[in-house]
Amino acid sequence: MRAFVYHQPKTLADAVRLLSQRGSMAIAGGQDILGAMKDGLFEPEHLVNLKSLPELGQIEENASGLHIGALATLAEIAEHPVIRRDYTALAEAAAAVATPQIRNVGTIGGNLCQRPRCWYFRDPHVHCLKKGGDQCYAVRGDNRYHAIISPGPCYIVHPSDCAPALIALGARATVAGARGTRTVALRDFFQMPDKNLKGENILQPGEVVTRVIVPKPKAGTRSTYLKVREKDSFDWALVSVAVVIQLQGGICRAASVVLGGVAPVPYDSPAAAKALVGKPVNLQTAAAAGKAAVQGATPLEHNAYKVPLAEAVVKRAVMAAAGIRS
Repeated sequence: MRAFVYHQPKTLADAVRLLSQRGSMAIAGGQDILGAMKDGLFEPEHLVNLKSLPELGQIEENASGLHIGALATLAEIAEHPVIRRDYTALAEAAAAVATPQIRNVGTIGGNLCQRPRCWYFRDPHVHCLKKGGDQCYAVRGDNRYHAIISPGPCYIVHPSDCAPALIALGARATVAGARGTRTVALRDFFQMPDKNLKGENILQPGEVVTRVIVPKPKAGTRSTYLKVREKDSFDWALVSVAVVIQLQGGICRAASVVLGGVAPVPYDSPAAAKALVGKPVNLQTAAAAGKAAVQGATPLEHNAYKVPLAEAVVKRAVMAAAGIRS
């Protein structure tokens, strides 16, 4: 590992200033960046420890909703009684991440901002398109875990479990940088590779996520997060989905369906939501939402299995959110 200077800022302003230096990167739980550094993927000259800013680790609830500091751990989110009760999809997503040991140190900010797990991108000996090379090796290579919905030219999938749940719940992220603080809808935080090939989100050099704000759910709102992985232990999603529905008299009045593991960003499917709104939630409407969620999917050579898998996971999640046993 290349030598670096380690910083422990005392204030957020200090952290932003340090991160604005060339060659600087932020570290919180460190589960993603340390592994990548050991593999030679990143070689920062300055590593800025955000864990020295405890004010970013608070979880607070008020009349408008939930405010989660970027340093709140995944374990804290998964076990928080209010989140489990009113923001169930988020609690379930946080609980689905990795192992208990990793959830105890991994942060919500890190989970949202982690880099792709594509084995070509992670291989220090492969100079892929995302690292400035001339091709995405997944197109003709081993693409069994890659995107089935992507505009190209890169076919990564976003690895975050919490991002689909937060987008489905209508969350916003607060971002601090040298130019001040801004708040952006989380659905606009992530960027497809045709818009941002070398990154996955809107963060500019020196910027850092400080808080996630989740609006208070309306009466009758239910949510869930389902994740299918190759093994039940520490693994990333083959396909996952967060479903949020608002029920009144057995009729779906509002819905949001956001998938993970199928696209370079958490994939919000308005078509799947449209299949639910204004209709009773039952096996037929859940199946229709599943079919709608994969409209336009264009799988690669080895990942066509993700299409029926995504369809089935959406159907199961809709039924689970409505409290209906299939």
